[in-house]
Amino acid sequence: MKIFKEEQRFNQLWLIILMLVSTIVPISIYVKEYTENPENFSSLELIGVIFLILLASGFIFFFKLTTRIDETGIHYKFFPFHWNLKNIKWNEINKAYVRTYDPLGEYGGWGLKGGTLWNKAKGSAINVSGDIGIQLVLKSGKKLLIGTQKKNEAKSVLATYKTKFN
Repeated sequence: MKIFKEEQRFNQLWLIILMLVSTIVPISIYVKEYTENPENFSSLELIGVIFLILLASGFIFFFKLTTRIDETGIHYKFFPFHWNLKNIKWNEINKAYVRTYDPLGEYGGWGLKGGTLWNKAKGSAINVSGDIGIQLVLKSGKKLLIGTQKKNEAKSVLATYKTKFN
């Protein structure tokens, strides 16, 4: 039996630079304000504010998309939104294939996307980078796209289990 496993995180260079800039600017403002008027707030408050800014801006790097395809079905988890793997059994799937998509145009970006606030016809997407995904069309009519960086491996494993969902 073939098994597909993948873990992805938000670790793109452009995102790291964006997060650094968005962290440095407010910290610089607070440090400047503190050095010019130290009576406005205590050093403990300054450290607390810096800690909260670092924590808030670094939170995105804790996100992790885990995907597994095996003989029982397709499993995914997008931590911290999902604490356990979500399981989609082969008998619940009408179609499963790998495709190229437009993250911004089709789903509004990366992360846990779709549904009510975006293009409902496209369904939902769970992705962290790139423009390749495993498209699932469920027998219930729902659609789910799970981002992948392993296009060929995902295609190969889906082909192995094609008889289970057709």
